[in-house]
Amino acid sequence: MHPNPGPVLGVAEIDREIAERAREIDTIAATLVELDKHAGLVLLRRFPPAGVTAQRWTPAQAALDLMWEDFGRLSTILDRVRTARARRRLDALDREELTRLLRGQPIELSRHTIPMSRRSLSGPREEVELIGIAEILDRMRTAFPAVVSVLDAVEAVHDRALADIGPLRAELDRIGTPTPELAGLAADIDALAGAIATDPLALHPEVLDARLTGLTGRMRAAAAVVTELRAIAANWDEAVDRLRVRVDALRKTYERADHARREVERTILAAPLPRHRDDSAVFESELTALAGGPPAPDALWELRTRVTTALDAAAAHEQLAQGLLDRRVELEGRFSAYRAKAARKGVAEDPDILAADRIAAGLLTRKPCDLAAVTRAVTDYRQLIANKSGRRP
Repeated sequence: MHPNPGPVLGVAEIDREIAERAREIDTIAATLVELDKHAGLVLLRRFPPAGVTAQRWTPAQAALDLMWEDFGRLSTILDRVRTARARRRLDALDREELTRLLRGQPIELSRHTIPMSRRSLSGPREEVELIGIAEILDRMRTAFPAVVSVLDAVEAVHDRALADIGPLRAELDRIGTPTPELAGLAADIDALAGAIATDPLALHPEVLDARLTGLTGRMRAAAAVVTELRAIAANWDEAVDRLRVRVDALRKTYERADHARREVERTILAAPLPRHRDDSAVFESELTALAGGPPAPDALWELRTRVTTALDAAAAHEQLAQGLLDRRVELEGRFSAYRAKAARKGVAEDPDILAADRIAAGLLTRKPCDLAAVTRAVTDYRQLIANKSGRRP
């Protein structure tokens, strides 16, 4: 029998402590059962973890296993306590035994032979590790939050992902995967779902949000394409006519862009502007071939995409050239306005004003016109008018 820890408890103290420990162990039992049904634990059992999740779960799982073992030890001690207390009368030895069970270290955890080099001549041959209720409870209380934190983190990733992946999967099931984009999207969703199942803790919240947002955007775009393809198939002739109008718009945009570019080269000093080959005739030929055959929504949609890209590029080139031409017209307008202001202020005949006027007018009429130089000249002209006007009485 092991020595008692502290004074021997009285009968009333023993009964109070038994009742308290019984309530405590019942609460722990209910918590462990609830923990065993934790969604994170269910997922980890269903999908063996890997990577970061495995690294975090391995010690947490060991702690959980130890909690269940410790619960068994608590139950064993409580059974022994109840058996000892079942005796009708408690003598001193009974109370000493119950005190040791309740407050001592009655459970043997391990037993090891002490190497000869570590023994004394009359010392023990074995090391015995003992534990009692208090130490077991402390160990379980320490392990519990560490285990729960991992399980909660796993559940949180699954719940966050399910909120987005579920609707995406449902939408894919509804529309199928008739395009390469949708087939690739389905593969990427499966890959992310696999990563979430086996290694959810490797996905930091910002990374997971970015991937889910990207998939949602791709789903929206791909679904819009499918809707377009179905609309094209349902109204084939109308779709062909609309694209023919767009090809004609492309041809006219090329013409305007080319005209503006030539005008810039003739009248404005600027770096060479990009030249773009007019593909409208090629697109028109492709469209005619498609219109003469059976409906091919995918091909018409792909051709429309290329025409739209070309139209955007042609419009950008037109805007670039036209912007330079518009800038020259704007400078002419500003210069005319400042001339009128000089006359209104009565400084138009001032020698300095006349000199600045001749410089700005000369730069504006020069071909090619240096817009940067004209801008500086017009700005100087405006500033000179302001200065001269300010000195007049």
